[in-house]
Amino acid sequence: MSKIIYPWFKREDIDGFFALFQNNLANFVLIAVTMIGIGYPAHIVYGKVIPGAAIAVLVGNFYYAQMAKKLAEKENRTNVTALAYGISTPVMFIYLFGVLAPALSLTGDAEMAWKIGMAACFLGGAIEALGSIIGNWVRTHLPRAAMLGALSGVAFAFIGGELFFNTYEMPIVGMVVLAIILIGLVAKKAMPFKIPASLFAIVIGTVLAYTLRNVDPSQITEGLATVGFYPPIPTFGFLQGISYLFGPMLGLFAILLPISIYNFIETMNNVEAMAAAGDDYDVAESQLADGVGTMIGSIFGGVFPTTVYIASIGSKWMNAGRGYSVLNGVVFLLASTFGIIAAMSRIIPIPVIAPILVFVGISMVSQTFASVKEKHYPAVVLAMFPYFANYIMTRFNNAAGEVVGNLSSGIVPLGQGAMFTGLIWGSILVFILDNEYQKAAYAALGGAVLAGIGLMHAPQLGFFADPQYAIGYAIMAAMFIGFKYTVKDKLEEEGKIEEAKFDMVD
Repeated sequence: MSKIIYPWFKREDIDGFFALFQNNLANFVLIAVTMIGIGYPAHIVYGKVIPGAAIAVLVGNFYYAQMAKKLAEKENRTNVTALAYGISTPVMFIYLFGVLAPALSLTGDAEMAWKIGMAACFLGGAIEALGSIIGNWVRTHLPRAAMLGALSGVAFAFIGGELFFNTYEMPIVGMVVLAIILIGLVAKKAMPFKIPASLFAIVIGTVLAYTLRNVDPSQITEGLATVGFYPPIPTFGFLQGISYLFGPMLGLFAILLPISIYNFIETMNNVEAMAAAGDDYDVAESQLADGVGTMIGSIFGGVFPTTVYIASIGSKWMNAGRGYSVLNGVVFLLASTFGIIAAMSRIIPIPVIAPILVFVGISMVSQTFASVKEKHYPAVVLAMFPYFANYIMTRFNNAAGEVVGNLSSGIVPLGQGAMFTGLIWGSILVFILDNEYQKAAYAALGGAVLAGIGLMHAPQLGFFADPQYAIGYAIMAAMFIGFKYTVKDKLEEEGKIEEAKFDMVD
């Protein structure tokens, strides 16, 4: 068998690049607006935070391009898509409001607060890198429907859902751009002059937004004024930040540990999603790469952990290879260094970017249902629900806690640790559907432990903040064991018949 030649770049990588770049750009628009709104000066945001993240993105994307090459050569095929790499949206918001805002409030010094953010980012990367030791074991023992279902909850609520809201902030612009995205990326139809759909949508949308005066033309001038030279410069300021983390801000570890574990789980889930789509990467290697990339980014001023990105599936759907990943890393570094990201964040309206991310949400949820057995669909749906609660909690509880509480007192505890809750309930239902009640009991016991130490259904780490959740999971575990040795035996034959029916359909 002749050795395949895996190309550095192909035409489909152009769409993949614009989709991934806009994913990262959308996050950095939110980062810039939010950090400046919190009280961080522009020279820290544009001169340190964004260049640091750009270094992490460069390192991660180059590494994943190399991983794609290894997989292509191993399996002797050229249709391998590199993993996408960027900042997780839920993690970004937690770092913004759980780390950076409190750090600035405590110190009153933006420079010191930034160093605390770097330290938190560095330690988060270290936790994820260490987690790679058990990555493959966890992936092997967690049901695919639970992993992908929990991830689809993120895609549905935070990526597709919220960005669909943003699409309608400028109805004419948003709907036109979304229509272009649906035609070009979902239906895979060619655009005029064979322009990549993502680029065509951005150009048309931006021109339309300014033509209709949905955006003040002064934003162009303001954006161009941010163009400058912001080179990524290594700093060991994070060491000073660590002294705060082990001192006045020790309580931040209650946030850092669970969110770092979340990042570890999200990487695993995204790798599993790509495996379901046909590209089976080593999850431990990916988790290690994410952790190391995050730590390198923090040394250059970054304050947000990076991870295998949910946009990987969207890139796979576009038939991208590895070129989109390499191009994204290079362009993102250049764009951050010369202030182009700062300018684009001012010039391109969010409703123009949003429909591209709606596509990412569509592709992730669709891929999940295409990747699991039909009988496991209910487990996917169940695993998605906690992130609906998490979305309501994170977006409205601080500003309208009474309204959320009146809607249901269960929203906040269900939303706390949503990734873990989705994995636990998704796994329980998969095992029930497969008549594996002992495994369902183990999953419920896992829920009891996670709830007991505050990783689920609690605002922070701590033993039995509200014991009723741990007790509930423990009672379920006992019930499953009882069911295994009583009622289940009477239904076992019926279950085998149903299993055979589903296998025939699958």
